[in-house]
Amino acid sequence: MPIQSRGGRRWTLPTKAVATRGPRVRILGIDPGSQNTGYGIVDWHGGEARYVASGAIRTQGAEFPPRLRQIFDGVQALMREYAPDEVAIERVFMHRNADSALKLGQARGAAICAAYSASPVVFEYAPREVKLAVVGQGGALKEQVQLMVKTLLRLQGDLGPDAADAIGIALCHAYSREVRAAVDGQARGTRR
Repeated sequence: MPIQSRGGRRWTLPTKAVATRGPRVRILGIDPGSQNTGYGIVDWHGGEARYVASGAIRTQGAEFPPRLRQIFDGVQALMREYAPDEVAIERVFMHRNADSALKLGQARGAAICAAYSASPVVFEYAPREVKLAVVGQGGALKEQVQLMVKTLLRLQGDLGPDAADAIGIALCHAYSREVRAAVDGQARGTRR
């Protein structure tokens, strides 16, 4: 297995993709925000991701509760239209501004409640975890995430930052599924 050094750490890379067995898994990634909630949908099968759709739920109005309803309705519509098997959402990180953190948490809550209306399995990922999985650096910039998402999925044209982050969250979850499957497979192989 080739070994690469990134930031002083050594990473062992498999020479062949580790593929999970079974049917395609549709993953909805959500990047919550009180004004723009990004979404990205990928199909994951055989160790490869295929782009399905992406965009942002853009809320309108000055009052905050109706904007939460718009996020809820928008995510419910995505659940109905694309029927994802699993949902991955970004965890709230600490803001310097407490009001912003509260609004982000409420937007995230509206998105999670809407996702559960269709009974998928929901997973959470920290922003640094997503950046590490997609770019290879936990402190990557938004532009780096955008570029890597476009490169990994071979996307042409413009991709908004909210949609790129959401696709990154979906890819982070897909890669995490592979790691869990590989670890579970090794654990089963060593049990007697």
